[in-house]
Amino acid sequence: MLKFLMSILLSSLVAGFAADPNEIVLRQISKMPTGGGYATTRQAHEVLSASAQIEAAGVVIRAEKAKPSYCSGATYLVFLKTLGELQRSSGLQLSGNQWQALLPAALPDGEGIWGRWNANGPGTARLFYELGIGKNFTSYDEARPGDFMKIFWTNAVGKLERGHSVIFLGTEEVDGVEHVRFWSSNKPGGYGEKSVARSKIAKTIFSRIENWQNLTRLQQLPQRDPYLAGLLINESSFAEACRLTGARP
Repeated sequence: MLKFLMSILLSSLVAGFAADPNEIVLRQISKMPTGGGYATTRQAHEVLSASAQIEAAGVVIRAEKAKPSYCSGATYLVFLKTLGELQRSSGLQLSGNQWQALLPAALPDGEGIWGRWNANGPGTARLFYELGIGKNFTSYDEARPGDFMKIFWTNAVGKLERGHSVIFLGTEEVDGVEHVRFWSSNKPGGYGEKSVARSKIAKTIFSRIENWQNLTRLQQLPQRDPYLAGLLINESSFAEACRLTGARP
């Protein structure tokens, strides 16, 4: 009996120490396709939906099908692949119905899980905050490679915003100028890394997976987030986005 209990305790400790979600995110990026073109057309939405399916063997994600791609779809596939690895190796338990709710279906902005992620404004950060699966913050000093990142190219949030959903890879100097490196689906090439001068980025919100066990709460979320749903036609502010995601502005 003692050996049995010790075995369970050791397995739990190993699982707890082994699961660094940021490392898992980076591993999933390394397995993603490259290129394929960037588009926000109906075809791009359809191939994204076709790339993630529930089959007899479980959830299967074939990211190579999602070409052309766009930024929020690219980061969402990495998110799903990360959850898949957490379920296989670290004790995350998601039912078939919960996986079904996670699939990138045809949902309006602010509805369901995918509709939150794909919304204008702080979609990913708002989802993390609602589920309690991690922290949101704005400081580059706190950022680690593998953090999800919403870039705001201007100060606008909502209907007038210009944004980009990416995964942070770090900072670097290029010709003496500080640059931010990230992975996403980028114009015009599609999947891949990009580096831009930090001065070109007006605002950012980083989101880091920490309490991934709370993903089992996903079906407790209201179907619709009125704030995110309204950002197609309404203007918000960075201060409001931070307040509604628990991030320090």
